[in-house]
Amino acid sequence: MDDTATLIALRPFPLIRPGADLAAIVIDTIEKLGQRIGTGDVLVLAQKIVSKAEGRYVDLAHVTPSAEAQKIGHETDKDPRLVEVILGESRRIVRHGPGVLIVEHRLGCVMANAGVDRSNIDPETGAEPVLLLPHDPDASAAALRERLTAHFGTALAVIISDSFGRAWRRGTCGIALGAAGLPSVMDLRGRPDLYGRELRVSETGFADEIAAAASLLMGQSDEGVPAVILRGLSWSGASTPASHLIRPAEEDLFR
Repeated sequence: MDDTATLIALRPFPLIRPGADLAAIVIDTIEKLGQRIGTGDVLVLAQKIVSKAEGRYVDLAHVTPSAEAQKIGHETDKDPRLVEVILGESRRIVRHGPGVLIVEHRLGCVMANAGVDRSNIDPETGAEPVLLLPHDPDASAAALRERLTAHFGTALAVIISDSFGRAWRRGTCGIALGAAGLPSVMDLRGRPDLYGRELRVSETGFADEIAAAASLLMGQSDEGVPAVILRGLSWSGASTPASHLIRPAEEDLFR
């Protein structure tokens, strides 16, 4: 790995509407900014612009909450229509309380509100629009990577990131929801440490670390930076999707 890594915010970046050709917009933005894509570059895209391009909107004005959603809405002080959408994106409820609804998302992530979001949503997309996560973030990352690699004629990696709460720690942090072109998890088991001791349990969430670095430029509110290039990393190992970052239930002592 090189001694220097560089983060480049792709700004300005246009607002994304349903049906937008996101790959074409990314290509146009990179070229207008005079950036060049090199082998080993990583493009990190905020989940929200991928979801917007894929039209992952639900209008709460057209949602009828079930009895279960009404009950949970009362217990959590949440709009029962929003709870109904959350339940539709979830495998199960993990915990809930006043103002909090933690679920296991259909993708396997344990997260607040199944990633259903009301912030930075274009009001023209509905009377009361909310935005869901991409249907298949790994497939979205792979499709974007294929388009970008074909255009620029060089291999790059793509990560779709989201801000994510963490157990036992305050604050959100960028994580990889989708990935293509790099190993999402680095398995260091069997390698020696500085003193020759064999590592027995060490695995690195490589894609998550990149997403977290990019989120320093992306921000969480009105920064308007949904795309970042990270340059200067190198790695070995086969490409694996971000789904490999999810710990299997049989290995999870807290599930």
